[in-house]
Amino acid sequence: MSEIALTEISIAVAAYFFGSIPFGLLLAKLFGGQDVRKAGSGNIGATNVSRVAGPVAGVLTLLLDAAKGSAAVILAARLASGSALWMMIAGFLALIGHCFPVWLRFKGGKGVATAAGVFLELCPLAMLGALLLFILVAAFWRYVSLGSITAAAAIPLLMYLLWAPGHAPPHVVTFGSLTIALLVIYKHDANIQRLVQGEEPKFSFRKNEEVE
Repeated sequence: MSEIALTEISIAVAAYFFGSIPFGLLLAKLFGGQDVRKAGSGNIGATNVSRVAGPVAGVLTLLLDAAKGSAAVILAARLASGSALWMMIAGFLALIGHCFPVWLRFKGGKGVATAAGVFLELCPLAMLGALLLFILVAAFWRYVSLGSITAAAAIPLLMYLLWAPGHAPPHVVTFGSLTIALLVIYKHDANIQRLVQGEEPKFSFRKNEEVE
């Protein structure tokens, strides 16, 4: 097996396992002493961790889940000499690891923070635009899920427009961004149904609060 093939396999395996680390589950147990999968929405992401174990655990989960995506892209950039293809592949596999972690029988989170970490490394301006959109939507309607879905839907266009002044991104980045966005939105299927039915809980930083 060639050195290049070994490098590519290493990137793919490392990216998946970076993404598969269930920080939300670990932090909820550390701060709240309970399995976050059996409380609140049952999700291991930052929003549910914040509801179950408090805002500190939620913020740490957000940062560490984002760091997983960033770490995968940075590793690929260094091992593959800045290849946009392998940076995109690594980011996508980190997201797959988060959403479908082998440690949790492939039942993971929704991937918002991990995807944010990926796009932060690929195009900080696009990620900033998506973050601002998320904040505006979530602050106005108090639905984190709606903010996440809106930001995910916008990121492919933001990546296309802000990749480099006057230059469109490589096709792999365009299609990779669209694929990541579709996966994040797909993982919010239950939230979308609750939003349509008016049953989605609004967000609060107060631990274990019963929200409407």
